Amino acid sequence: MRKPHVVENWIDGRSHGSVGGESLPVIEPATGAEIGRMAASGAADVDLAQTAAARAFPAWAALPAAERAAMLERLAGLVERDVERLALLESADSGKPLSLARSVDIPRAAANLRFFAEAVREWKADEDFRAPHAVSRVMRRPSGVAGCISPWNLPLYLFTWKIAPALAAGCTVVAKPSEETPMTAAALGELSAEAGFPAGVLNVVQGRGAECGAAIVRHPGIPMITFTGGTATGAHIMSVAGPMFKRTALELGGKNPTIVFADADFDAAIAGAVRAGFQNQGQICLCGSRVLVERGMYERFREAFVERVRALRVGDPMDAGTEQGSLVSAAHRGKVAAAVERARAEGGRVLCGGRAPERSELPERVRGGAYWLPTVIEGLPMDCATNQEEIFGPVVTIQAFSDEADAVRLANESVYGLAANVWTADHARGMRMAEQLEFGIVWINTWMLRDLRVPFGGMKRSGVGREGGEEALRFFAEPKSVTWPG
Repeated sequence: MRKPHVVENWIDGRSHGSVGGESLPVIEPATGAEIGRMAASGAADVDLAQTAAARAFPAWAALPAAERAAMLERLAGLVERDVERLALLESADSGKPLSLARSVDIPRAAANLRFFAEAVREWKADEDFRAPHAVSRVMRRPSGVAGCISPWNLPLYLFTWKIAPALAAGCTVVAKPSEETPMTAAALGELSAEAGFPAGVLNVVQGRGAECGAAIVRHPGIPMITFTGGTATGAHIMSVAGPMFKRTALELGGKNPTIVFADADFDAAIAGAVRAGFQNQGQICLCGSRVLVERGMYERFREAFVERVRALRVGDPMDAGTEQGSLVSAAHRGKVAAAVERARAEGGRVLCGGRAPERSELPERVRGGAYWLPTVIEGLPMDCATNQEEIFGPVVTIQAFSDEADAVRLANESVYGLAANVWTADHARGMRMAEQLEFGIVWINTWMLRDLRVPFGGMKRSGVGREGGEEALRFFAEPKSVTWPG
């Protein structure tokens, strides 16, 4: 029998249980089994973490950027050293295939740390401007203690996406992973000590969003909040942080279109649409959950797309051949099930999936897991709830469009504006579409291809601010303008 995991806070350079001694279960969603306990932190724990971070801040901010970068690179090396251990934790915690955690999530976490180490070495924190009678210098200095709240879908991947630029810029951090997936963030806290980070520079508090996350947002000693998660939670964070004049960066929901023109490379577009719709069981904010296909090839595309989706291998995340693991929790599966029933009530036709697998369809170890079959739905208008509200699961709608203008209209008919992907052999058309699409990220003939230097984020209700590259470093630095006669 495996030893149960004990997931504690990492505060001031060491592990702590919660101040009140409370804990929460750690559930493996693929089996439904309790595999450990985690600290259930609240305001008192956040106070301890903030105090440690504030105490560590002056010395950390004063370190040359090259020294901070070297520590981030050492931490990246430790993540790479422990890739198998971390991937096993990630898969057990989230239900995602171990192969995906091993090949994408953990390597990207290390890449985030390395990227911001290099970025801060090259970053010009001071800039001079000359006018006929004056010289001005803009000085950007670390802003203090950063509150970083990350989601459950890409746990270590997005945890490091938050903390790496904060640490690189010279801020100290109070970070909270999702209570659904606490284990790799706790492991990273311990690795930070091995990498040489001083006590108090990186603090990881575990617990529910309503208690622990809320305490971070409202803490007067944490002047900036970066959050990735649901739009409703983001709106609540703004309502609390706004009156406190806190700086906020919010990466929120999406209802992203995959737009396929008749001249597209058919096989590449099918593969791209399947990957965009169903990677990580559709639990990525960037997933293409609305597939729009030019009418002239619609029936052929729909048939091939459904065939490919139906063939996705649903199984034990630990098995090498599994392409679709479980959803993150039984509660989340309930939300997905309710969304599919609503789609049926709205007149949608389920072309494949549309249900949880029977126990007999799953390997014995995971028959108690939070599974949902990859689902494709046809016949819904763009203004229905199914096409307007984020489901965040393996559920995709498909419909036809007539021409470029119709594709743009359908794609933009959303309160969200995070990402779109366009498939066409005509690059000029792809660029015309990119110009008109109301999305912060547009891919042409690809999906999830990333250059970490470019701004990342969405329009409309998909977020506030941008992450990535210099945008992220600037978020964690306060600008000051100094001018003298010249």
